[in-house]
Amino acid sequence: MSTVGDLLKTKGSQVLTTYEDNLIADTVAVLVEHNIGSLIVMDHEHHIVGIITERDIMRVSHRKGPDFGKTKVGEVMTPRDDLVVGLLEDTVDYIMQVMTQNKIRHVPIIDKERLLGMLSIGDVVKARLDAVQTENHYLRDYLGDKYPA
Repeated sequence: MSTVGDLLKTKGSQVLTTYEDNLIADTVAVLVEHNIGSLIVMDHEHHIVGIITERDIMRVSHRKGPDFGKTKVGEVMTPRDDLVVGLLEDTVDYIMQVMTQNKIRHVPIIDKERLLGMLSIGDVVKARLDAVQTENHYLRDYLGDKYPA
C-alpha cells in the first residue's frame, strides 16, 4: 500500500508559504499565479502557524466585501491548533479518508513540526487512480493467461 512518503517522492515536496501578517490580496495573487488552492502560513521564525485556503478567502470576501484584500492572513487562516496534518508513514488511503471526513482538500505533511510537503485531494485521487489502473493491468494479464498456473 502506498504511503504519503512514496507519494511525495513522486510529486515533490515544494510547498509555497505566506506569513500571517501578509495581506489577503497578495495571497490571492500567489494562489492564482501558481494555480493552487492553499498556502501554509508561517511566522517569521519559520514555524507553522496555520493554513489559508480558497474557502477562507471566500468567507472573508463575503463578510468584508470589496475591501477584503486588505485583511491580514492571520485574521482568516485556520490556526495550527485546528490544522489537520499527515505524516510520511500514513497511507494514501488514510489521507483520503481524513480529507473526506474533515471536508478538506489540502493536508500538510509534517515531521516534528517540520514541513515536508503538501498533498491536495487531486494528488490523492491521482495516486489511487494510478494504483487501481496498475492492479487492473495485472489482473487482466493474469486472467488472460499471461502468467503460468
